[in-house]
Amino acid sequence: MDLFLLSEEHKIIQQTAREFSRKEILPKAKQLDETGLFPSEIISKLSEMGFMGMMVPEKYSGAGMDCLSYAIAIEEVSAGCASTGVIMSVNNSLVCAPLTVYGTEAQKQKYLIPLAKGKKLGCFALSEPGSGSDASALRTTAKKEGNSYIVNGTKNFITNGKEADVCIVFARLETLDSAGSDPTKKHKNVSAFILEKTMPGYTVGKLEDKLGITASSTAQIHLENVKVPIENCLGNESDGFKIAMHTLDGGRIGIAAQALGIASAALGEAKKFANERQAFGAPIAKLQGIQWHIADMATRLEAARLLTWKAAAKKDSGERYTKEAAMAKLYASEMAMWLTTKAIQVHGGYGYIKEYSVERHFRDAKITEIYEGTSEIQRLVIGSLELGEG
Repeated sequence: MDLFLLSEEHKIIQQTAREFSRKEILPKAKQLDETGLFPSEIISKLSEMGFMGMMVPEKYSGAGMDCLSYAIAIEEVSAGCASTGVIMSVNNSLVCAPLTVYGTEAQKQKYLIPLAKGKKLGCFALSEPGSGSDASALRTTAKKEGNSYIVNGTKNFITNGKEADVCIVFARLETLDSAGSDPTKKHKNVSAFILEKTMPGYTVGKLEDKLGITASSTAQIHLENVKVPIENCLGNESDGFKIAMHTLDGGRIGIAAQALGIASAALGEAKKFANERQAFGAPIAKLQGIQWHIADMATRLEAARLLTWKAAAKKDSGERYTKEAAMAKLYASEMAMWLTTKAIQVHGGYGYIKEYSVERHFRDAKITEIYEGTSEIQRLVIGSLELGEG
């Protein structure tokens, strides 16, 4: 695929997502940000469009699209509302994707189909109060008892945590290394499990009051002696760490695309304001300083978009894309934070006022540098691969 030229199919997806975002999402974005209410009506409409299971094969009720289509759609949705973008991203990248790759046929029939249809919503539970970037330092445990696993622990910062019906949980197998004391084996005794919100002992805990993406819930999940059927182990036992890392590779493309959407919206607002705001007898768009800001903003946005599309295309090719995904996520997230800061500067004092949406974009942009691997973690990934260590 020529990265500089989208196919007609990709253009149709882009236009469809853009029109939906502008008509159905953007008019509600300010209210969603202020109230923090889950955008259930919007998610329902995205489900009808096939956007909640975009890369899931059609035989499992997905849209059967490629990763580039998904990245394009996430950008457009996130330009309308970043909260909606991350809800969509998690369901696609972190839940449907590992079920598609590692799930048994029975698991796909029971969980993947309703998730792809949008009849159910999923979440991904890896982080814990004491382990974020060090994903192998899990304290959540799973002990096999007969035909079940007994899961105990607390998961932290779980996007979609309040509303999710299905949760992919990562836990350390007590049967292999109850203490997890051998650092060389920390990642070897982790398993992934499919849990349901209705399972006894599964409790949604504290909801976080966040700086941005307020309409997407971020919750703690408490697991107390949750009895999980043995058939709900995702992939092979002890493959959990591998599943998590592979899943996050794809998830980083989604977050890069979310960052693109946030930045694109902020740039659009900055250009509009610059053409309307008068100073010294003319629109401030005539000022060289403003033009330079806009030029740098547009250039960095386009560079981030190409990195993101390249990572998506690499994933679609079937090749390893870990480095490309990390580069896209690193650059796009830091670009979004930088660009939204500049957008506020172009607006001057008005950019600091909630009446103008650039302050929302600024708040929403910050999280893209943190979740699904901080910028520091992305640099570690890229550096190790560049030096031949990965």
